[in-house]
Amino acid sequence: MAVDLVDPEHDIHVQKVSHKSTTLEKRAPLVATVISLLLAIIKLTVGIMSGSVALLASAVDSIMDMFVSVFNFLAIRLSDRSPDEQFPFGYGKVEALAATLEGLVVMGSGFFILYESVRKLLYKEPVSHIDVSIAVMLVSIVIVGILVAFLSYVVKKTNNMVIKADLLHYKTDLYSNGAVLLSLAIIYFTDWYWVDVVFGSGIGIYIIKEASELVTEGVKVLLDVSLPKKEVEQIIEIVKKDHRITGFHYLKTRYAGKYKFVEMHVVLVPDMQLLQAHRIADSIEDKIKKIDPESKWHVLIHLDPYDDSEMHDF
Repeated sequence: MAVDLVDPEHDIHVQKVSHKSTTLEKRAPLVATVISLLLAIIKLTVGIMSGSVALLASAVDSIMDMFVSVFNFLAIRLSDRSPDEQFPFGYGKVEALAATLEGLVVMGSGFFILYESVRKLLYKEPVSHIDVSIAVMLVSIVIVGILVAFLSYVVKKTNNMVIKADLLHYKTDLYSNGAVLLSLAIIYFTDWYWVDVVFGSGIGIYIIKEASELVTEGVKVLLDVSLPKKEVEQIIEIVKKDHRITGFHYLKTRYAGKYKFVEMHVVLVPDMQLLQAHRIADSIEDKIKKIDPESKWHVLIHLDPYDDSEMHDF
């Protein structure tokens, strides 16, 4: 629609918040990458020494995390690019694509863990160096716990889908590390080596379940799922409260990264002047943007002199 009415002080505040959010988004994957690399080296070394399938599974997961975090860093940088001639709607869907691919990778690691658990059960391989393995897992839990707290803070500030995906599988890491630690502790005190297989399988199944939910969410965005129900209801309420609008139809919403898209037809009285109709549309657009000021909104309002919803097939 027409030029937005901008409050300079509000605009400066939004720019500062946006800059801070962007900086957090770019730093988070780098921090996660370094931590994942460190954990992967430690777990893999001790896992090979001990022969623990649960510890090896955790090491493989950390390696996957490292590569995924690097990919996320690149995805965030690309998704932050402004729309251009080739991609006029922006690069927001890169985040959904990254989250979907990340989920598939994590799901693959879950199946690998299940495979290792079955193999260990068939060959009845024992676990050694349990005391060192327990120490490694204790350190890992502390480090991952700090990382989860940091990523949770970033998600709260930015609501970035890629960071949400990172947070999800690092939470999975935290739970799996706890399960590995419990498994090693039980083996240390009881010599029940089959517990390692049971816990390893449980971790694998849990990872597959969580990853499938992540893939589902990413695919929905790629297929243009609508905005959350609460936001759609807020948009409808904004339109209904304007007494100058006699009706509306063809409301469509979708989102991609930081970009949120809204399309609708609003019905006005036929003899209304174009300038007045335009101001009404601008007013509705401004109110919709205030639903989530940190997102970049694209609001397209079509002005109708009558309800033409039965004349077209949208």
